[in-house]
Amino acid sequence: MQNIRKAVFLCLALAVAVGFSFIQSASAQGVVREIRVDGSERVEPATVMSYMDLKVGDPMTREALDASLKSLFATGLFADVTLSQEGDTVVVNVIENPVINEIAFEGNDKIKDDELLAEIQLRPRQVFTRTKVQSDVSRLYQVYRQNGRFSVNIEPKVIRLDQNRVNLVFEIEETGVTTIKTISFVGNERFDDDRLRSEISTKETAWYRFLTSDDRYDPDRLAYDQEQLRRFYLSQGYADFRILSAVAELSKERENFFITFTLEEGERYKVGKVGVDSKLRNFDANVLNDQITFKQGDWYDADRVQEVVDGMTNELGDLQYAFVTVRPDIHRNRESKTVDISFQINETPRVFVERVNVTGNVRTQDKVLRREMLLVEGDPFNKSKLARSEQNIRDLDYFESVNVEAKPGSAPDKTVVDIDVAEKSTGELSVGAGFSTSDGPLADFRIRERNLLGKGQDLLFSTTIAGKRTEFDVSFTEPHFLDRDLSAGVDIFHITRDLQDESSFDQRRTGGGLRFGYPLSERWRQNWKYRLENNEITDVQTDASRFIRDQEGQRVTSAVGQRVEYDSRDSQMFPTEGLLGWLDTEVAGLGGDAQYVSAKTGASYFYPLADRVVVNALGEIGAIQGYGDSDVEINERYFIGGSSLRGFAKAGIGPRDATTDDALGGNVFYRGSLETSFPIGLPEEMGILGHGFTDFGSLWDIDETGADILDESSIRASAGLGLSWRSPFGPIRADVALPYLKEDFDEKEVFRFNFGTRF
Repeated sequence: MQNIRKAVFLCLALAVAVGFSFIQSASAQGVVREIRVDGSERVEPATVMSYMDLKVGDPMTREALDASLKSLFATGLFADVTLSQEGDTVVVNVIENPVINEIAFEGNDKIKDDELLAEIQLRPRQVFTRTKVQSDVSRLYQVYRQNGRFSVNIEPKVIRLDQNRVNLVFEIEETGVTTIKTISFVGNERFDDDRLRSEISTKETAWYRFLTSDDRYDPDRLAYDQEQLRRFYLSQGYADFRILSAVAELSKERENFFITFTLEEGERYKVGKVGVDSKLRNFDANVLNDQITFKQGDWYDADRVQEVVDGMTNELGDLQYAFVTVRPDIHRNRESKTVDISFQINETPRVFVERVNVTGNVRTQDKVLRREMLLVEGDPFNKSKLARSEQNIRDLDYFESVNVEAKPGSAPDKTVVDIDVAEKSTGELSVGAGFSTSDGPLADFRIRERNLLGKGQDLLFSTTIAGKRTEFDVSFTEPHFLDRDLSAGVDIFHITRDLQDESSFDQRRTGGGLRFGYPLSERWRQNWKYRLENNEITDVQTDASRFIRDQEGQRVTSAVGQRVEYDSRDSQMFPTEGLLGWLDTEVAGLGGDAQYVSAKTGASYFYPLADRVVVNALGEIGAIQGYGDSDVEINERYFIGGSSLRGFAKAGIGPRDATTDDALGGNVFYRGSLETSFPIGLPEEMGILGHGFTDFGSLWDIDETGADILDESSIRASAGLGLSWRSPFGPIRADVALPYLKEDFDEKEVFRFNFGTRF
């Protein structure tokens, strides 16, 4: 009984103790009556309290105090924060982070201050935090490593100032570029290391790579190289090829990288069965067989498979299937080492153009872009026409960027064509200077607007003053006269030329002309022109050829001409593929003194051999013949040489006076050129290309006769090398050419240089 009383007593005592503790705890929590902020200097106390989760009137709990502490630290404004309780008052003590007064870099010579400052987050007048400093240091290391400097050392220094300000200094110890010493391959049996090195963009360091960064380690480039190796092996038939690892090891001295690719080549496969599995309704898949460029028994080539996919996609796009998907289904037979290929074509309807949208053109009128489109609303969709339409808009040269894209329309059989452009300045007010071996030093002044009032009209006034030529031109062109595909233009010109070195006379031409042009088809165009000019032969030397002295004076020419042109080039500005052909004829005699008929025809063909390697073959022939009682005068004849036949001087070949050595020009000519343009190992953005060429041609026949006329129709030819640069100062080109077929009286010109600039 006594034990029971003790147990009851203990339970009552425990209950009283718990209740008292609960009352005491509740009393200790209480309610927040006041929040006081101590230590703030720049940040207002009210601002500090606004960051806190705890407010006046809230229960004073440990959870609320902890949450407020975390919120204050998260602002990044404070180096230290403490919260304490004084009765029903919460006291907030803060130590503010300093403010950055100035950011400086010391020891950096290879990368300028502005470039480094653009890469970091911290800025003057921002709050200083060590977390941001460490983040910026990491970013600076990354920048230097991207520049190939892996042994750089960066140390941030903090200089404390008054008013809780600091100067932040990044002390940089730059070192030399860390280059790639060797690139090795493990597991390659079919191809040696040299062949595989030629397939990747990363290169081993060499003295001649001082202008490129290909010999510097870049993780992104290494990943790209793995894909290049994979594509190479797949193009050679190794369908099981794998890259087991790609490791870049830094030497102990941190001066060089050693890169090792570990490969598993696998077996080489041949093509097995090839077929087309089409789910298109009422479509004969046999029309796509011409796109398949390989057959059973050929070595498997993944690149050719992709070319077939692209060819089928384009062919189907021309047949109105705008959103068709062609997917190669590859099935490997490891026992027979063959690959069965089935081109899967999904079901999709034929598509019509529902709408053409134009965006991005602020100044240029919509119709200027729309009239370049070969597709309009309601037309059957055609992918080739869409691509040519985009190129037509690019060739206007009014826009920095052009993007033409077909998107699904309001129904499965409709598409919307979006044209998105970014305009660039089309007005020119320029002063130029330059030099050429033909005209000597030159200067020009030019005012031009190629997109007048946003209507696509071209207005030009230009003046050129050179050592051997002075020229004034005014021209206006309306590319769509009367809102039709009919170009119309007017030209006014005045030209003086110093031909004393070539033919012992000066020439002055003053006149004007009218031009009209219209398309005959998508690639054929017809142009007509009328020209009226006064041509004057002046300042003939007393010791000049008698054939030139006899022609001194004025001659008025009234001529009508035409040009038929075929153009399939992929670009008018920088062609890499396609053909440009032309036929020019002119008849003079509708008034004036000149009576002649002339004709020229030629073609220029561009063919890409490889990336940035383009072959250009050009050929042209021409003749001029007087009629009635008129002979062809010297100002109407052809002259060949200089830029038209490199290796020979201007007017360097053709009929010549044996006594005075004056060039007399000729009535019949032909010329040709075969040139290959290629990169020389420099970055593409530098715009530098090499050129190898051979030129050939001949010029002969004049109306005058005599024993003192040297006139041979034999072929002349030269070969040479050139270098061109699209420099910021203008186009620059230098050519060195040596004639290997010539006549004794021809004039040579081994070196030819042209330079021009505008500013």
